[in-house]
Amino acid sequence: MSLLNEKDRDKLIDRFDGLDQPVKLIVFSQDFECQYCRETRQIAEELAVLSPKISVANYDFVADHEVVEAYQVDKIPAIVVVQDDPEPRDFGIRYYGVPAGYEFSSLIEDLVIVSSDDSGLTKKTRAWAAGLTEPVHLQVFVTPTCPYCPQADILAHQLAMESDSITADMVEATEFPHLAMKYNVMGVPRTVVNETIHLEGAAPEQVLVARIEEAVAVDS
Repeated sequence: MSLLNEKDRDKLIDRFDGLDQPVKLIVFSQDFECQYCRETRQIAEELAVLSPKISVANYDFVADHEVVEAYQVDKIPAIVVVQDDPEPRDFGIRYYGVPAGYEFSSLIEDLVIVSSDDSGLTKKTRAWAAGLTEPVHLQVFVTPTCPYCPQADILAHQLAMESDSITADMVEATEFPHLAMKYNVMGVPRTVVNETIHLEGAAPEQVLVARIEEAVAVDS
């Protein structure tokens, strides 16, 4: 059974009509004891048929350990969004958990910005990100029913596009309750920066940049 209805497919075909560079959804899952693995694969595969610029590669989290290590994927289901011309270009954009509900829109937006090779951030933020040398790990905890989560999630992914030092994860809080407990996620979106700094809500880019700078200062 298709997860996308005909009306949604038609809208997405129009949205993807302007895609520039090819993009690939690299999906990590397994059939045994993985909640939402099948749905995550299905979402990626249904999107891929809507545009010749979108492709999918499926890998098993256990069997394909070399690919898992190459992309540093540590839990499933997972999607890595890469530009694919001619070889995969990894910006550090990760989805952990099925991108359902409001988070489906985040995945669509990521496909568009990765294909365009344009994060859409301000020149000031791009210059700051380009000069970043310390590693930054952003974990944005979300739920499918949160209308404000895509804004926080997409911003983190935009920053990852602008810096090789930044990796940005969407983490679906209800699928990874141990992580939600570890980082004291009482509400979403909640962004965790390098394990030390937390940011509540969908903040503007200058606020997130300031928190990243704070985290880098703590770590250095």
